[in-house]
Amino acid sequence: MTDRGNEAYFGQRLLRWYRKERRDLPWRRSRDPYHIWVSEIMLQQTRVDTVIPYFNRFVERYPTLRHLAEAPEEDVLKHWEGLGYYSRARNLQAAVREVVERYGGEVPRGKAEVSGLKGVGPYTAGAILSIAYDQPEPAVDGNVMRVLSRYFCLEDDIARPATRTAMEGLARSLIPEGQAADFNQALMELGAMVCTPKSPSCPSCPVGERCEGRLRGREKELPVKTKPKKARPVYRIAALIEGTGANAGRVLVCQRPETGLLARMWELPHVEVPDDKVWGRLDEAAGRLKAALAEEGIRVRVDASEEVGEAQHVFTHLVWNIKVLGAAVLDEREAAGSGYRWVGAAEFESYAWPNVFRKLLTEYFLFRQKA
Repeated sequence: MTDRGNEAYFGQRLLRWYRKERRDLPWRRSRDPYHIWVSEIMLQQTRVDTVIPYFNRFVERYPTLRHLAEAPEEDVLKHWEGLGYYSRARNLQAAVREVVERYGGEVPRGKAEVSGLKGVGPYTAGAILSIAYDQPEPAVDGNVMRVLSRYFCLEDDIARPATRTAMEGLARSLIPEGQAADFNQALMELGAMVCTPKSPSCPSCPVGERCEGRLRGREKELPVKTKPKKARPVYRIAALIEGTGANAGRVLVCQRPETGLLARMWELPHVEVPDDKVWGRLDEAAGRLKAALAEEGIRVRVDASEEVGEAQHVFTHLVWNIKVLGAAVLDEREAAGSGYRWVGAAEFESYAWPNVFRKLLTEYFLFRQKA
């Protein structure tokens, strides 16, 4: 697939470029495996600029593995709020607790041990072992596969698991002896800053002279990747239930189940409707919402004419389309049951919210303050 001379050229030029041009990122300022681990989990499906302030706040709040292991899950989710993909935070905490219990609070150096931790896949394991411990393990993500596909003009579909496995073997063969940490970070950096998905900056590429993809005029065609399935739209009707009397200024919210999507986070009560047609017929949609809440023991009056908001929440495989209707409970004592609470602006920040409901309620409380 490759020749040794080209591999040596690639590694030498890439390392020279990286040591001169690398970004000053907070997780690069130490070789602490815990910090590297946290950063890699946060960077999954999230941009670097977004992650930086979250990383700084997170490690300030939980400076060591033991701090994170001992923290209440609700507190961890609150400090993750806004990053999305909350299973990452739960898996990270579960894995950290395992490290404390089984490995005395030190991230293990063995590939099998690290790979066995919850939420740690091949890329994250490779990143931890190479960056923290300088072990010659590959860390192959989308950026790396794009660089290798272009440089070696590889036409295998990078969406296939077999291609990723082959790329890991190739990346391992490229690691210069004793320089795994810098090399893997350099490879990631090149993909993030120069060999970008749509408009690669070939003239400024440190290895562009020998890039087979560029030499063949195929740099914008590669890598080959089959398109993922389109996210399925889901339609939901939510209730903005305002309190009265002792609950004036508060709204009724509920907590999601212990497991599953957005587990244990707080939200407005809502119900899924079959399709966008029902979603558009607010009288019918309001009836479904009323019936769903009645099953929870909460009798409400829903005003189908009072649409107070509309929002969208995009997941990897789903897109929630949400309309919010004004509503009132017939007996506020009924709404004090398990899983439901009256929440006002003062305590709003004490709860962990999915982004879509955080935005809706933030706008609501700001509006009330101005009214």
